[in-house]
Amino acid sequence: MKYRVVQKVIPGTAGEDKKKMQYANPVNTGRLTIRELSKDIAARTSLSRGDIESVLISFVEGLPTYLKLGLSVQLGDFGTVRLSIKSEGVELDNKFEATKIKGVRIIFTPSSELKNSMGDITFEEERK
Repeated sequence: MKYRVVQKVIPGTAGEDKKKMQYANPVNTGRLTIRELSKDIAARTSLSRGDIESVLISFVEGLPTYLKLGLSVQLGDFGTVRLSIKSEGVELDNKFEATKIKGVRIIFTPSSELKNSMGDITFEEERK
């Protein structure tokens, strides 16, 4: 995997005390579409590209419904998708109301199998 080195300000430092450090950022080498992914999977299975694409599109379209029902969607050795809520806090003696909810985040937690499959990754700095 290629990376590039970038400078970032350390959180909590500002003004004259502002301190910068160098960090690695992954280089995005492109985007894989559902059509391209379907074609790749079809080449490795007995399923047609159209069938695979239809399943992937149906999954993407149905996922919001499952999440809104409060379900965590476990995707085998890939991982789990669930919702998280951002809200304001309320004192213990006050009633919490839904108006205090400020947003929803989609959380993906990779499975241990997926995490372990990244163990042999190598890195190379992108040269300009």
